Amino acid sequence: MRYTWIDDYLLQKRAVTKDLKKEWNWIRYQIGGKMFAAICLDQNDRPYYINLKLEPAEGEFLRSQYPDIIPGYYSDKAHWNSVNPDGEVPDELLMDLLDKSYHLVLAGFGKKKQREILGITCCGTECATKVWLATKDPNLSQETFDSSIQERMKRLPGSSFKM
Repeated sequence: MRYTWIDDYLLQKRAVTKDLKKEWNWIRYQIGGKMFAAICLDQNDRPYYINLKLEPAEGEFLRSQYPDIIPGYYSDKAHWNSVNPDGEVPDELLMDLLDKSYHLVLAGFGKKKQREILGITCCGTECATKVWLATKDPNLSQETFDSSIQERMKRLPGSSFKM
């Protein structure tokens, strides 16, 4: 497998667990008991697909751009996508897709459950910021992270946010 960094990358994310679903021969990565990524293994325990969840429109677009991204193997084809583990998808893109999958599954939980999963105690307006900080990429500099928050704030509907 070309993407040997995946296991370390996913396990450094907050509240991620890993297991082997023997019936499927899949290594699953979960948050709050829900899978957000999987490495599908063949009968010789070699990876043959990396499954991840995306918004349907993004998945469809990426499948049209990269032959190594196909509709999800043994998964809901609208939301799940499979990546060839020996393919040509750039590492940076795959990292971004895995991050999106993690956040998409986490966002499927209610706010209270998100805080419980992430081990965050808070109340009031700072809760969303604490969840955001708890799930940010630890390799991202504080300056880059702050800049991304400012950009997102500017794009909010009706925002009058100024830098």
